[in-house]
Amino acid sequence: MNLLIVESPSKAKTIEKYLGAGWRVIASVGHVRDLVPENGSVDTENKFKMKWQIMPGKEKQIKLITDELKKADAVYLASDPDREGEAIAWHLLDILKNKRLLKDKKVYRVAFHEITKKAVQAAIENPREIDTNLVDAYLVRRALDYLIGFGISPLLWRRNLGKSAGRVQSVAVKLVVDREKEIEEFKPVEYWSVDSVCTTESANFNAMLNKFNGKKIEKMTIENKEFVDDILNQIGNPKIAACVVNIEKKKNQRKPAAPFTTSTLQQEAARKLYFASKRTMSAAQKLYEQGLITYMRTDATNLNADAVNEIRAYITREYGDNFLPATPNVYATKSKNAQEAHEAIRPTHFDGPAKNLSGDEAKLYELIWKRTIACQMKNAEFDSVAADIETDNHIAVFHAVGSVRTFDGFMKVYTEDKDDEEDKKESKLPPLNVGDKINITELIPEQHFTQAPPRYTEASLVKKLEELGIGRPSTYATIMSTIVDRAYVEQDKQRRFHPTNGGWVIASYLNKYFSDLVDVNFTAKTEDTLDDVSNGKQDKITALENFWRPTDNMIEGARGIKTAEIIDEINVFMHNHLFSDGNDVCPDCGAKLGIKLSKFGPFIGCEKYPDCKYTKQLGKTDTSAQATDSAVQTKSDTVELGDGIEFRVGKFGPYVTDGAKNVAAKQYTHETITLEIARDLLANAGKKTEPIKIGENPETKKMIFFYPTGRYGAYISSNRVNVSVREQPDLETAIKLINDKAKKK
Repeated sequence: MNLLIVESPSKAKTIEKYLGAGWRVIASVGHVRDLVPENGSVDTENKFKMKWQIMPGKEKQIKLITDELKKADAVYLASDPDREGEAIAWHLLDILKNKRLLKDKKVYRVAFHEITKKAVQAAIENPREIDTNLVDAYLVRRALDYLIGFGISPLLWRRNLGKSAGRVQSVAVKLVVDREKEIEEFKPVEYWSVDSVCTTESANFNAMLNKFNGKKIEKMTIENKEFVDDILNQIGNPKIAACVVNIEKKKNQRKPAAPFTTSTLQQEAARKLYFASKRTMSAAQKLYEQGLITYMRTDATNLNADAVNEIRAYITREYGDNFLPATPNVYATKSKNAQEAHEAIRPTHFDGPAKNLSGDEAKLYELIWKRTIACQMKNAEFDSVAADIETDNHIAVFHAVGSVRTFDGFMKVYTEDKDDEEDKKESKLPPLNVGDKINITELIPEQHFTQAPPRYTEASLVKKLEELGIGRPSTYATIMSTIVDRAYVEQDKQRRFHPTNGGWVIASYLNKYFSDLVDVNFTAKTEDTLDDVSNGKQDKITALENFWRPTDNMIEGARGIKTAEIIDEINVFMHNHLFSDGNDVCPDCGAKLGIKLSKFGPFIGCEKYPDCKYTKQLGKTDTSAQATDSAVQTKSDTVELGDGIEFRVGKFGPYVTDGAKNVAAKQYTHETITLEIARDLLANAGKKTEPIKIGENPETKKMIFFYPTGRYGAYISSNRVNVSVREQPDLETAIKLINDKAKKK
């Protein structure tokens, strides 16, 4: 009998069916051994020797393996084909050797990237030795994570700074905090655009002001309302005579995206399916174990020749030769050290989408299926036309662009978000020729403000980590779940990451005293080192020495720092966050306010505390009577606007408060609310201002309303389309404004 050991029970069942009689397939159920959880388990003075133990709860599984091994002639170690899988095989082999159970038994390491009968049998026919370089890379990674945890975490616990610090997770938290600092320090800049409604004998279309008095109009050229009013006065009032002075026609193509890697699968599942990374990988794991997809931890984008041939045959059969490129599409792997698996994530069969799936597995499989088929299809094709329209007085030139998809190509099957956005922008211009007369019937000025950088979502944070070379396919989901579980970040309803107060504190501390640990270049270099060890380019002990010695020096240097000094440094880092209004003076005694630390979380207190009892919970109103060392963390969506007025996000949504009354502010976020808006909301609390009905839009059958006051002045609104106006328009004008704006969206 032959014994084959895999990682999961469901995978074992699938493979045992393929192998049939003479084979016993059982699971290790993941890792079976880990470092002893005590100080000294990695001996830094003795070539980083490690002390291992069977993981709690795995004794039963080890006994099952040893019992089955006694009946077997050979054992095949078939854990996953990546660094962690190689480590599991190595641990199992070491355990069995120590138990002296391998005498007269053959041991093979086999690896397959898809659980199909063909792939499993091919792996068994071509066994190999355990890859010691991959194992060494695992040992370096595990030793570093252990040493950092046991070195830094006690410093955090002793001073109420946080729960723990990880090598990669700390960088992720720092990225989220740095982005929040950017947002808080961001100052919006006003700018305007001028759109026009152009009329020919056959149709209307829109064109944007492109030149004025011979000067190019860039995004930020028109700085204020005075400038835009001057432009409108000089151009003149509609109807404005104009002429087409230039036409440019071209054909464009859009290429399909590469097949999924672990990172891109997590990003796309987050965008399209609203899956967290952990949820995506859980569903992918189940699909892999059922033999439906290839291995789901990979940073490679290539597909094997057999799979490509099957995909091309399917495309021809289902969509026709017109959708099949003459030669297969080939995708270059962007990750410079891609080596964790040989292929991208793809279905294992192409005789049609999988049936009998439900829930997350069905949704994720459909996503993988469509992306894989699309990657081998022809490009999508577009005809685009650009026209320059100059006013007869030669003061202004307007630019109009039309784009129409002429061939679906891969978009017949699958589109990314960027494709969907481009589709929304598609518009067809009427037939135009140079010299055609145009009437400009309306000029539409629109006010804009520059936007702060967006907060990270799971998708964008994974993408950023990958771009920086931080983390690897097997770690992204763990990173995302860890920073949430440790309460260093939290997610809002739009799935954007906000740093918690604890996240601010830990980032402040690590930024000052462990700058290398949260430096993206240093962390990326460490990942490169692990890859070098995996590839046999660097020795395990050298890699550990090069990383650990400077980190150990940082730990030793941080041990003697007084808590008061640490708090001072945190206050410097967090000052603008804590006191966005600049008021850091204690209202009771006039001393300086700053952050204080407690086992229940950080809070704001007076520097003369405990002589002065003034304290304030972070992100909340004054709580002098109640806030003590038991101050608790609060939502980071609370913003102090000034004059005792705050914007908060509560159980029933956003609202503003002056301490005496609360007023709903559901149309605002902490990025768009201002003190003036909050004052108006509070002043008009209880006074209901009804919008004015103008009439029904015949195209949408929706009512158009006029709102006399808005953030940027009066506006009309219908069916989620808003247009700024100076005064209440008549129904005909309102319909035109709404429909023209809707076409542009």
